[in-house]
Amino acid sequence: MADICEYEGTENYVETLESLILDERLDLSVKGYCELSEAVEDRLRSRLGILERLIDKEGITEIIVNGKNDIFLDGKDGLVRLDDDFESVEEIEEIIRNIAANVHREINEMNPILDARLNNGSRVNAVYKNVAAGGPALTIRKFSKERMTMAQMIEHDTLTVQCAEYLKELVECGYNIFISGGTSSGKTTFLNALSEYIPAKDRVIIVEDSLELQMDHIDNRVQMECHNANSLGKGLVSMDMLIRTSLRMRPDRIIVGEVRGREVADMLQAMNTGHDGSMSTGHGNSVRGMLRRLEAMYLMSANLPMDAIRAQIVEGIDIMVHLGRTREGRRMVLEIQELIDYSDGAYELNPLFVLNDDMELEATGNKLKNRSKLQFRGAGHGDRL
Repeated sequence: MADICEYEGTENYVETLESLILDERLDLSVKGYCELSEAVEDRLRSRLGILERLIDKEGITEIIVNGKNDIFLDGKDGLVRLDDDFESVEEIEEIIRNIAANVHREINEMNPILDARLNNGSRVNAVYKNVAAGGPALTIRKFSKERMTMAQMIEHDTLTVQCAEYLKELVECGYNIFISGGTSSGKTTFLNALSEYIPAKDRVIIVEDSLELQMDHIDNRVQMECHNANSLGKGLVSMDMLIRTSLRMRPDRIIVGEVRGREVADMLQAMNTGHDGSMSTGHGNSVRGMLRRLEAMYLMSANLPMDAIRAQIVEGIDIMVHLGRTREGRRMVLEIQELIDYSDGAYELNPLFVLNDDMELEATGNKLKNRSKLQFRGAGHGDRL
């Protein structure tokens, strides 16, 4: 599109296109005319403008907009710059407002940050120009239309068959599992895949900031998402509110898409009140780093002694799964640890799976220390866990 973008620099694309064609100043092939026609149609008819076709295009996993002149795409070829741009800052802002309106949210100079989703489930974050110095910033994280299965993850070397079978038994026995990892390490995708091991009879309540998890395979489920307050400060539905509500909905398991703040306290309360097999995710650089982050997030909601907070964490979470991304871009499980106790200023962990010197995931051979759930639900699993 580089050879035709120069002709798109006016507000009335239709008149400009017609004029250029009649004056024979636009020397393009048939393919070029089709591309130009599509670009004009995107800007005139689509609520997402030039991003519409990018969102539908296979192979693109993330769309990043840094102001009107900088658009980047992430996919199988890594991060590349798009040879196109927006006509104006107002065009980007209109697209952002359309996204917000579609999920009944607002974004403006008084509320300059948006977390939302598209109809296809893609995650959206947007920041208005009064916050982003280079102009409005927009990030769209695309998700596959089909949920990735654990079998596919094994094929992609995210984890081994042995590890997947081990996790399957942990889920079936009702161990509470927390998945940690850095940005774009595959936490949500992994949680989606792990949920296929949840027994069909269980009632599952899913709580998310924006709907992302694809758990249609669970028949008895309720999926809820947060809502921001409107311009009058009304209508706020926060994560901690939804977690507390979920406790009154007769859940067998509660799944919290991602914890980022004070809702950690309510999540741990849920895990500590008989909802075995609950799961959640969070941003962390390692298992121990994630545990420290959980402490800090808990302090946002309550000024409790640190020992009390650590006791809640140890009582609530049984298993920590940590994911990472290699330099080549491959997402993989880096370690699985059992959280046993806290004493003498440190968490006591029992390594179950770790990376060896060849960067391959292998079992340590350690047995589970906490065997109460295994004994209660896991008949036949004792030799393997």
